[in-house]
Amino acid sequence: MAIVLKRGSLPRTPHTEFYGKDGVLALEEIHGSYGFSGPWARKLHIRSYPTEQVLPPKKADFSFPLNAPKEAEILQPFLIQTGDMPYEGDPLRGRKPIIFGSSTISSICKPVKSMKDDEFFRNGERHEIYFVQEGDGVLRTEYGNIEFKKNLYLVIPKGTTYNIKLKSKKAWFLIVESKWPIVFPPHYINKGGQAHMSAPIVETEIESPVLHEPIDKRGKFTVYVKHNSGKVTKTVMGHHPFDVVGWEGALYPFGFDILNHHGIAREIHTAPPVHQTFQTGNVPNNGFSLCSFVPQMEGWHPKEVPAPYAHFNVDSDECMFFCNSSYGARKGFIQEGSLTFHPGSTPHSPQGKAALRSLASRGTMSKRLAVMFDTYFESLKVTETGWKYRDKKYVLSWDERNFKNDAGKGSYESPTQ
Repeated sequence: MAIVLKRGSLPRTPHTEFYGKDGVLALEEIHGSYGFSGPWARKLHIRSYPTEQVLPPKKADFSFPLNAPKEAEILQPFLIQTGDMPYEGDPLRGRKPIIFGSSTISSICKPVKSMKDDEFFRNGERHEIYFVQEGDGVLRTEYGNIEFKKNLYLVIPKGTTYNIKLKSKKAWFLIVESKWPIVFPPHYINKGGQAHMSAPIVETEIESPVLHEPIDKRGKFTVYVKHNSGKVTKTVMGHHPFDVVGWEGALYPFGFDILNHHGIAREIHTAPPVHQTFQTGNVPNNGFSLCSFVPQMEGWHPKEVPAPYAHFNVDSDECMFFCNSSYGARKGFIQEGSLTFHPGSTPHSPQGKAALRSLASRGTMSKRLAVMFDTYFESLKVTETGWKYRDKKYVLSWDERNFKNDAGKGSYESPTQ
């Protein structure tokens, strides 16, 4: 983040004697990235270091396995119906990986209850971005709290300790993890660290954490740490992890509403890069770009074809999560929560006569809402869960012989042989 924030009580000069409570020396922690050469934050703990474990660590009773079925080795596009996945568990144990690569993991989580008050989670191997498809609640972290609701992105740096409380009866999250910090695209930022006035994002529209009084409490507090490709270790701390009296820096969790991505339109079709909201890694050499397809004006050229072209982006695997069913190129094939995965090894396109139908929407406002992430030079795989919830007919959905009705709904069926 280009925005450096200060919260709570801090010494005027870093790494100097400071008392957050009378007679108690505050203890400093640096939460850094890129080997301390990237964004970092300084935290002042009221009396204990975050290293104080009171029980030996042990293997947790759950993990996040990344197992690809043998059948998925055959090259094909996927349509995964995450809407069909059950609501169950809490925001920790309910997480289910569905797509993964060497640097990127995408999961679905549909919890029906909050995390326990004395249980916390820390992703020790990847930075995370949540997209809230449904529900509302509070992301509680040592940096403070962020209220969340439908359509909010939650960007959580690797190493952040957090707990999720639901206010709604259930929630639905798309989670994307990255080896590298998740940031606004550097090409949106000017030399002074501000977003360009022509960028589709305004960085000051973030939701930053609200720091409350530190919790100065002894006891046994469980922190589950994710590491080593989905393994989870249970650690038990002797003090509450939200004991921070103050912090400052540029590495912290924040929220950003997808509708605060201010779409850029032109008279003919715009390529996906104009929809980019975040990125991670050294794009375009590694990492991924994350795009927000928000409602906006379709092209208004008198001969414009609003439907996208067939594309073969050979260096990227593309995943697209549909927040509603109004995306024109896939209308009739997708439902709320559909997630398409198109490997870069093969081209993909709109189905059926979507291009012809799209002519009627020329110069009108679209109702679409979707989240897309494209990896760079990283091949992705589906997990056993992703395979289970795939649409088995999707690979043949471009074959005109399989259409029942291409006039409007675009429904299709598998061939008889």
